[in-house]
Amino acid sequence: MLTSLDTDLMRVLADPLRLQIVTLLARETLCTTHLVEETGARQTNLSNHMRVLREAGVVETEPCGRFVYYKLRPQVLEAFAGAFAELAETARTTIAADRKRPCP
Repeated sequence: MLTSLDTDLMRVLADPLRLQIVTLLARETLCTTHLVEETGARQTNLSNHMRVLREAGVVETEPCGRFVYYKLRPQVLEAFAGAFAELAETARTTIAADRKRPCP
């Protein structure tokens, strides 16, 4: 079942730039400089989006000298996807059983 945490995560991932960042981080761990180059976003804008992703638990940081690398936390996305998979299975079961509530 979807929870309020899932709806919060849905809002976080609904932003096009954040979704692009998550997609990039799924392929490799990147620093802020790489993310600015890849997305074309301004440094301050990117930093704000990274804060939102960190606070939502989607990414974690890894300091490396004077740079900060960002790494995707796949288990967060798996749990999110799992909630939707459960919802789809409930719908599949409902459709197969042809359950419908009668109108008053």
